[in-house]
Amino acid sequence: MNSSSSVAQLHSPWSDSDGPDQAYEQSMVIPNRFITIADSIDKKEHSWFATSQIPTDLLIQVQDVTFNVHKYPLVSKCGYIGRLELQPSISNFGYELKLENFPGGPEIFKIILKFCYGLPINFSPENIAPLRCAAEFLDMSEEYEDGNLISKTESFLTLVILSSWKETITVLKSCETLSPWAENLQIVRRCCDSIAWKASRENSTNRDIINEEGWWFDDVATLRIHHFTRIITTIKAKGEKPEVIVKCIMHYAKKSLPGMEVELEGLRAYGHGKNELQFRILNAGKEEGGVGHKEQRIIIESLVSVLPPQQEAVSCKFFLQILKMAMVYSASPALIAELEKRVGMMLEEANVNDLLIPNYKNEDQGKPVNSPEQHTMHNIDVVQRIVEYFLMHEQQQQQMQQKFGKTNVSKLLDNYLAEIARDPNLSITKFQVLAESLPGNARTCHDGLYRAIDTYLKSHPSLPEHERKRLCKIMNCEKLSLDACTHAAQNDRLPLRTVVQVLFSEQVKMRTAMQGKDPAPGGENSEQDENQSPTSAEIKNLKVELENVKTRMAELQSDYSELQQEYEKLSNKQKIITVWSSGWRKIKNSFHSKIDADETGDQQQGPNSTSVQTSSRRRQSMA
Repeated sequence: MNSSSSVAQLHSPWSDSDGPDQAYEQSMVIPNRFITIADSIDKKEHSWFATSQIPTDLLIQVQDVTFNVHKYPLVSKCGYIGRLELQPSISNFGYELKLENFPGGPEIFKIILKFCYGLPINFSPENIAPLRCAAEFLDMSEEYEDGNLISKTESFLTLVILSSWKETITVLKSCETLSPWAENLQIVRRCCDSIAWKASRENSTNRDIINEEGWWFDDVATLRIHHFTRIITTIKAKGEKPEVIVKCIMHYAKKSLPGMEVELEGLRAYGHGKNELQFRILNAGKEEGGVGHKEQRIIIESLVSVLPPQQEAVSCKFFLQILKMAMVYSASPALIAELEKRVGMMLEEANVNDLLIPNYKNEDQGKPVNSPEQHTMHNIDVVQRIVEYFLMHEQQQQQMQQKFGKTNVSKLLDNYLAEIARDPNLSITKFQVLAESLPGNARTCHDGLYRAIDTYLKSHPSLPEHERKRLCKIMNCEKLSLDACTHAAQNDRLPLRTVVQVLFSEQVKMRTAMQGKDPAPGGENSEQDENQSPTSAEIKNLKVELENVKTRMAELQSDYSELQQEYEKLSNKQKIITVWSSGWRKIKNSFHSKIDADETGDQQQGPNSTSVQTSSRRRQSMA
């Protein structure tokens, strides 16, 4: 310690057992035996002046603020200024010096001037990091004076700041504008290590108290993303439980990404527009400080990078929430693909609302505005890729057959299809490709698929007949329950061929049940325990129903025979007869196993009044 100053109370007055938020003892530089050159540093307009009877001889500019000071006090303590060849002032003031990129700006330089003049200064959590960086910038080391500013700021950081949780958080926040100085001087690393150590230590002492695990979440959620990820990385290295880390990341995401928990129920009301969620998210971002697209994108990418690799630690819902945010803020395709893969690995945990991903209209993606993909309400391609990743994962695990017996992915997909089927802009191809993405053994019951198909037909009333047939081919009528068959038999939106297939499959099921065999797969309403057998009342009802079906089938056979004879008479005339074509088409479809070879010629025929009446009578008998 030299004769110009002394330091009071630079030690920490509390023990390790004290809490993380103990108050600290500030240090103050107190002038001792020193002939004061300046009594104070005062501001006049945009300049600061060292108040003294001795004229100043050095003008220093920091950003847009100038300081009129004396050369000797600064040169004696600042090696950087002492090594410079100062240029004479143009105004004959003395010398001029401009400090570019000075850490902390004019406010911190004013404190350093006071230190050089021997005036009292206060160290605080808000100014200690910029003062340490500025002292390094000016080379205020022990080489020029004992007890120089570098050693004093280091002592305060080590003995006072890093002992307190709250003050360490404050110092870390102040480092956000001090790059790269704070990084190079290890201030950020030391603060992150201190925070991580305190958080992991407190969690280790409260392992059984779940409510106290997240006491530190709110504090770290106020940090910038690069400091937050440094802390999370350090905590992971210390062996913290993945579940705790994920909870902290989720807490940070909710605080920093507006719209993370916006419910998508409103998107089912199609009149409100497909970009409703995107509009709410972007508006929330503006209201909370105007954080830009780029920064939000960095936050998303950084959070995903520190997520634990353990699959059970992160919920499927959180992955899908992050995925939606990544699409809103135009994250990289690689990141989106990574999220889709992780969702696919745990698709069984998802629900329909989670999969309703709006098709965000984003000019940054480079797609033309009139592209069909821009007009659909939901992003079907993302869900398609997620299902593909799910199937790949199941195949890699070699558990496809066993897994599908336990999974509800098929039910989830069918419910999702029923939701997107309401979109009037959804093409039949996209619907069909997604519906057929699961293997044949994935669905034990086709009731959900039938509901989705019927919803699509209802929402697309102008769909041509051949496309209705194409859509219904993806459904297996033998896997419909009794309730679904009853509904399908009376459904005017279905092609007649599908209705007849439903009746045939139901006849087979009833015959099988009456013979005492296990019923064919028919869904939730027809599943029975293996040890159960049909009661006598059930068998009686089935017999009655079977007789009715036989009667109706006899009528259909009669109509078929009549039309076939008429066709044989007229075929020799080589004319396109439209009188019988509609009835022929519908009847031959119902008996497709016999006349599949003639199906192509059927599409070129047209209906007439006779066939319409026959078809109407037939549909009534089916119902």
